[in-house]
Amino acid sequence: MNSYATDLSTIYEAYERIKNVVHRTPVQTCRQLSRHGGADIHFKCENLQKVGAFKYRGASNVVLSLSDQQASAGVVTHSSGNHAQALALAAEQRGIPAHIVMPSNAPQVKQDAVAGYGARIILCEPTLESRETTAAAIVAETDATFIHPYNHAGIISGQATVALELFEQVSNLDVIIAPVGGGGLLSGIAIAAKAINPAIRIVGAEPAGADDAFRSKASGQLIAQTSPNTVADGLLTSLGDLTWPVVRDLVDEIVVVDDFQIISAMKLIMERAKILTEPSGAVSYAAAVKIDFESADTSVACVISGGNMNLSRISELIENCRDR
Repeated sequence: MNSYATDLSTIYEAYERIKNVVHRTPVQTCRQLSRHGGADIHFKCENLQKVGAFKYRGASNVVLSLSDQQASAGVVTHSSGNHAQALALAAEQRGIPAHIVMPSNAPQVKQDAVAGYGARIILCEPTLESRETTAAAIVAETDATFIHPYNHAGIISGQATVALELFEQVSNLDVIIAPVGGGGLLSGIAIAAKAINPAIRIVGAEPAGADDAFRSKASGQLIAQTSPNTVADGLLTSLGDLTWPVVRDLVDEIVVVDDFQIISAMKLIMERAKILTEPSGAVSYAAAVKIDFESADTSVACVISGGNMNLSRISELIENCRDR
């Protein structure tokens, strides 16, 4: 038995730790989308989670796990996306400082959202090296605890609680499909789900313009992401050394979808199921449409990972999709 960043008992501990602070997000179905996908499809609506994304689960788990002494010094991370907001809110809920390193080109709306939760924002050059060195300097200055956006055992355990809820909400589940960027969500789900039901099929959904997980799994070794380019901007990061072994061993398949397929899936989900999703959240259903399931009765859960999307951007993407 391989040893991974977390296990089922630790994931249940995370579930108990955060259950009173996170939303138990609903599962929705749509007959037309099931028919189009060729299976009995259930949407796990993490777009309705606090801060509009699953990231609040992991952030809450880590922040609530800190000792009082650790918590008093606060937390620090580098992120321009949903993790930044999630950690800022989790820190605010516990009443501790949060230092968020963001690239200088991060949209003002994202900076405003993080600041709205009371976090201190430190801008840096828009490179990974700058983000990491700036965060390290903040840790040295404040003695705050660094919380990686996905390559962190507590983050993975928190994201894994999605799977625990799914098993309670959907009977006889055959397949779970989740987006993969850094792999915190997918690896957490895989560890939990395979421990509960080893026969379940776990599928990672990945954009073609950021397909390091697909290439890594095909080669059997971790391949870093280089020059990612996709409309699914929440999935631009590479797998980490904690998430890769899980994807390698427990994820059955990585399905790659292009931007046109992602936008088409997003449009269908919003129009037919009335679920507001960002492109990264629609990747799971885009992948489901590509899979040839054994029968229309196959029970499939597609994780809608987030719904943080500027409305004007939605219109722009859909118009571009129509033009193709």
